[in-house]
Amino acid sequence: MDEFQIETAQNVGINQNVAGIGDRLLAYLIDTIIIFLYALGSILLLGALDLDMGDAWAIYLLVNLPAFLYYVLLETFWDGKTVGKSIMKTRVVKLDGSKPSFANYFVRWIIRVIDVVMTFGGAATLTILIKGNGQRIGDIAAGTTVISEQQTVSIKDTILKEIPLDYVPTYSQVTVLNDKDIQMVKNLYDEAVRKGNHNIIVNLHYRLIKVMAVEPKEKPIDFVSKVIKDYNYYTQNM
Repeated sequence: MDEFQIETAQNVGINQNVAGIGDRLLAYLIDTIIIFLYALGSILLLGALDLDMGDAWAIYLLVNLPAFLYYVLLETFWDGKTVGKSIMKTRVVKLDGSKPSFANYFVRWIIRVIDVVMTFGGAATLTILIKGNGQRIGDIAAGTTVISEQQTVSIKDTILKEIPLDYVPTYSQVTVLNDKDIQMVKNLYDEAVRKGNHNIIVNLHYRLIKVMAVEPKEKPIDFVSKVIKDYNYYTQNM
């Protein structure tokens, strides 16, 4: 699964998983089937009502308006998802990871006619493969992409940290944190160490000092590592 990095408002780099071509195609097929079944059902229903031909067309267009607006409506009101995207665990987001506006959804929906409908998805697939960050032509115009929310968690991605049997903790104040807090700290710390980003470690250092109300003597990198180990010690021995 490919990744691309986004920059948050706090200038912190976060990796996002790009939705794979296979997942996007399956999501598209699911959504297409839903739209087809809805349209077919409306035709059968209106046929059974035996309406006047002139009135039937107007009613048919009105009844099928939700199908026509399927993508833009669902993505707008369902946090970037359609039924197909929800099943495949994918979602539309802006390139900075934030939630798109209605304008973003509308632009990518309008251009769907060009890169999906008119080219039978060929233009969309080619653009996604070339760009490498999950963007079809509509996404490029709208400043969006499609990410995968499928979790690929390994043991190193958890809050677990190996500590010696004779380990002596320093900061009992770590208990003010919860699993979600420490997971975020660990993820940012590991990423910063891997990429040599000292600024993130310093920011974590100051934030932890404020939350825990402590005055550490260690260097920032050692302090953050100590907090992660101390949290593991206390939670594993409670």
